[in-house]
Amino acid sequence: MTAVLGGCGLSGGSGEVTLRLVAADYGDSAANGSGKYWAKLVAEYEAGHPDVKVDVSVYSWNDVDRKVEEMADAGRPPDMAQIGAYADYAAKGLLYTADDLLSITTQADLVSQLASAGQVNNVQYGMPFASSTRLMFYNKTLFARAGITPPKTWGELASDAAALKADGVKYPYALPLGPEEAQAESMQWMLSGGGGYTDQLGTYQIDSTQNIDTFTWLKDDLVGKGLTGPVAPGKLNRATAFAAFADGQVGMLNGHPSLMKSAAAKGVKFGMVPMPGAQAQSKVAMGVADWMMAFKKNGHAEQVGDFLDFVYSKKNVLAFSREYDLLPVTNSASEVMGGAKRDADLKPFLTELPLSELPPVGKTSWADVSADVKKEIGQAVAPGGDPASILSRLQTTASTAQNAE
Repeated sequence: MTAVLGGCGLSGGSGEVTLRLVAADYGDSAANGSGKYWAKLVAEYEAGHPDVKVDVSVYSWNDVDRKVEEMADAGRPPDMAQIGAYADYAAKGLLYTADDLLSITTQADLVSQLASAGQVNNVQYGMPFASSTRLMFYNKTLFARAGITPPKTWGELASDAAALKADGVKYPYALPLGPEEAQAESMQWMLSGGGGYTDQLGTYQIDSTQNIDTFTWLKDDLVGKGLTGPVAPGKLNRATAFAAFADGQVGMLNGHPSLMKSAAAKGVKFGMVPMPGAQAQSKVAMGVADWMMAFKKNGHAEQVGDFLDFVYSKKNVLAFSREYDLLPVTNSASEVMGGAKRDADLKPFLTELPLSELPPVGKTSWADVSADVKKEIGQAVAPGGDPASILSRLQTTASTAQNAE
C-alpha cells in the first residue's frame, strides 16, 4: 500500500519550502493506516507554517526501506525518512545529526537508551520514532486447564510446555525462528541466558558460551522434546505464531504490544510476564525501535528541525503510540502513559523499557548480520543441528562485516 499526502510539489517562487517525508505504515487495515495519522499532523503543522509544505509518502513495511534506498542511490533522497534502520546512511555521510535539527528541549526529552541506540561513533543520527519491548504471553485458559502457573525459569517453562502438550495444545511454546523475524526471537533468548549479540564494548559475541548454552538448551530441552509444535522453528514465522496464539492454539510465546489487540479481538484470555531466564526471571528485555532520519542532500535543516520538534511534541507522540499500541519515545509522553488508565494494558511493556537492550542498530554491519541470523539460526535447533557450529559461522560473518566498517 502506498499513500501520498499533502504538499504542493516542488518549491515555488514565493519562498515556500516543500519537505518530503517517506514513512512506514503501522496500520493493520485501511481504516487505521499511518497515512491518516500523518495527514492530520501535517494539516495542523501547515496551518501554523504557511511557508512550509510537507509531502508524506507512506509505504508498507515490505517496501519502505527498499524505496528509501532506491531514492538515496539515485541521488534523490527525501528530506526525511521514517524507516527501520539508519546506520548505513549515517556511515556514508548522508544524514544530518540530531544536533543539527532538534531543539535542546526535544533532544533532552528522548528516552535515553533509545537516543543512545541512534548513535554512530557517539554521534546521534537516528532519532527514535516508535519503540516496543517484548514480554512472554501465555493463554490463561490453557494454563488453567493444565493446572500450571506462568514460568520464571527455563526449567519451569519446559515443565509447563510438557503439561500443555499432554493436554493437547498444538503449540505449547511457539518458537518463531523463521526468516521473518528470527533475529528478534533469538536476541530475547540470548538475553535470558545472559548473552546477547554483542559484549559491553559493542563487539560481536554471537558464539559466546552463554549463547551456545542457550541454543543447546532450546534444541535439547524444548524442540527435541516436541514442545514447540508441528512446524519446525526455522520455518515458523512471527506472523503465523501470533495468528495461532490469537486462535487459541499457543500456550506461550514472546510477543509485543500489537498481539494484545489481535488476541483480545478473538476472545483469548491472556497474561504477560517477563521472559523466563536460565536460573531466574530475566531482568533484561529486548527493546525495538524504528527511526526517523533527515538527509542533507536538499538542505532545509531549519525547516526539517522545526517540523520534527512538532512531530516529537508530547501530544503527537502520545497520539501515535496510542493509535498503534507502541511505546512513546519521549519521557514526557511516557510519564503520561504510565499514569493513564486508558493505557493500562501497555504499562507492563513500558515498565520493561528502561531495562531493555536494543539490537546493535548503530552498526552498519547489523543489516547483514541480521539477515544471516534470519537465514541460519533455525538450523541451530533443528534435529541433528549443532548450535556451536551455527553460532560460530554467524560469528565469523559478523566479525568480518564489523572489521569492514
